[in-house]
Amino acid sequence: MHIRYGYTIEIETAQPTTLLTALDVEAARRRDIVFEHPFLVSGPARVDSFIDPYGNRCRRIATGAGVTQLSCHGVIADSGQPDASALDAAFVPVAALPTDMLPFLLASRYCETDLLAPFAWWKFGSVEGGWAKVQAICDFVHDRVTFGYENARATRTAMETFEECVGVCRDFTHLAVTLCRCLNIPARYCNGYLGDIGVPPDPAPMDFNAWFEAYLGGRWYTFDARHNVPRIGRILVARGRDAMDIPMLQSFGPHVLRRFEVTTEEVPEFNYAVAAE
Repeated sequence: MHIRYGYTIEIETAQPTTLLTALDVEAARRRDIVFEHPFLVSGPARVDSFIDPYGNRCRRIATGAGVTQLSCHGVIADSGQPDASALDAAFVPVAALPTDMLPFLLASRYCETDLLAPFAWWKFGSVEGGWAKVQAICDFVHDRVTFGYENARATRTAMETFEECVGVCRDFTHLAVTLCRCLNIPARYCNGYLGDIGVPPDPAPMDFNAWFEAYLGGRWYTFDARHNVPRIGRILVARGRDAMDIPMLQSFGPHVLRRFEVTTEEVPEFNYAVAAE
């Protein structure tokens, strides 16, 4: 199957401002891209690309005052298969974990493992099996937290989500990631595109989504505490310890968001590269 993806973002600044973005499709999925328009920035701007410590492709953009538009659109091939499941995926003891997994066991800006560890061990400590533990966490978060865009708050932490029982996809993800780490299961925050493919369409405007990956049985697996069912057509953009590591757009100065449009939808298969010439 083919999926059209992309975004158009406009921000207004009162003075020259530097922006950081993490909006590019991640490296392993780039081989599946059928066609992609070049990343575009309106107006005079200097753009530098770099790879962050987590392997994400980022851009530093020096803009002038006024409105700056960022856009990129493309088409990617997808298997059409739902997220992989492995019910027998085992818990890996900390002593046996690769060293580069250890940061994903620790507390981070939005994931207060010290506050939630007593609850996590009381609630999930007796669950047998690595996969079963992570799925039990997803079930709990999915049932406890009520989703709503009106509940969005950029500073909400995992503990606050646990207490307030409301949030958006990033809040579901932070709480699930934190509970996994409390139980010594490495977990990392992910964001990217997720269209309504194989599920009833959502009337809300399209948006970027957050989910997480847990390290079980020697590899990473995708979990989604908000939707809590395997989904088709995820397009990963970035991974990190939590949302602080991988803001899709960060400005080093005040800005006003004037436009934010995201596209992610299944489209008929044909040679888009030829059609675009």
